[in-house]
Amino acid sequence: MLTQQIHFFGAGQMAEAMIRATINSQCFAADHISCFDIRPTRTAELSQRYGILEQEDLEINLANTDIIVLGVRPQDDLVAIANRINQYAKPNATLISIIAGVTLQQLEDNFGAERPIARIIPNTLTDTGLGFTGAVYNNWVDKEVVDTFVTSFGKIMHVAENMLDIFTGYGVAGINYVYLFIEALVDAGVLAGMPREQAKAIAYENLIGAVKMLNISNCHPRQLLDINNSPAGVGINGLFELNQSNFASAIQKSVLTQVRRTTELAKGQ
Repeated sequence: MLTQQIHFFGAGQMAEAMIRATINSQCFAADHISCFDIRPTRTAELSQRYGILEQEDLEINLANTDIIVLGVRPQDDLVAIANRINQYAKPNATLISIIAGVTLQQLEDNFGAERPIARIIPNTLTDTGLGFTGAVYNNWVDKEVVDTFVTSFGKIMHVAENMLDIFTGYGVAGINYVYLFIEALVDAGVLAGMPREQAKAIAYENLIGAVKMLNISNCHPRQLLDINNSPAGVGINGLFELNQSNFASAIQKSVLTQVRRTTELAKGQ
């Protein structure tokens, strides 16, 4: 368990998910966590729900904290936020930004060139311990401390910073495709006449099993598709029909749109 004090500046849904997971994984004790939000009722809500520190003056919370998690929107005034944090926070307090598209250079320009600063892009699988958080650190970060925090709500993937926008649009938003595919597949089973609960059980099991099969076989998906489909059989006929819909192309275009939107948000668009 880490002994540092951690403060969440911005207490939206992602911050709450991280707070919940880091307490459940015993990375931080609840009384080592505080938060600030522009909605005072939100901080009171999280304090009551998770037992984190009651809201005090922002000055007190920032002065006492060792790690600041910056969870504001990309469109918010970063300069004004930095001025507020720099006024009260210790100069060596680690800043962990979860803001999509805002670079380490931009963060260093606003929060201090010698402040430990990390950029992380977490996903919404925090309660499962699965899914990757993309991470980039400057040279001042205590890697062991920040890695320990990040892995309390999933796995960590250190990437080059010029890959982080791609990670955001593909790795994090990519969960949407899994949810949408499962919804469509379950509905297909129901449409064919399968009771919904049975259709759902089959879809979930096939999804989990397919991923496990890819990992243990170390095969390319196309190799397993070849094994799973006999000449003129049921499966290959279904795949032929699916291919008429440009299924693969639609996913690829969607991912590229998400990556583009990540960079637009960083520019305030």
